[in-house]
Amino acid sequence: RRYFTYLPKYETLQHISMVGSWILVIGLVAMFWNLLHGIFKGERCGDNPWGGTTLEWTIPSPPPTENFEEIPVITHEPYYHPEAEPVPVAK
Repeated sequence: RRYFTYLPKYETLQHISMVGSWILVIGLVAMFWNLLHGIFKGERCGDNPWGGTTLEWTIPSPPPTENFEEIPVITHEPYYHPEAEPVPVAK
């Protein structure tokens, strides 16, 4: 096998680069493992897993072809969280 032999003054940088490439490969393997595990063995999330109150979270998942059968009527602010107690900031 042929490989380039670096000058002694660049050898340290070459080793640092090599270790960095190993870290990159380990990160990619972990990412693909997580992706494949989520696709094949992960549990399905519900229609609104984060409790969002904007329009895109009011439809089922996966969304129907036209999203809404009729134009929705908006009755609250986009970041309305009725279950959250307001926290006093100042007195």
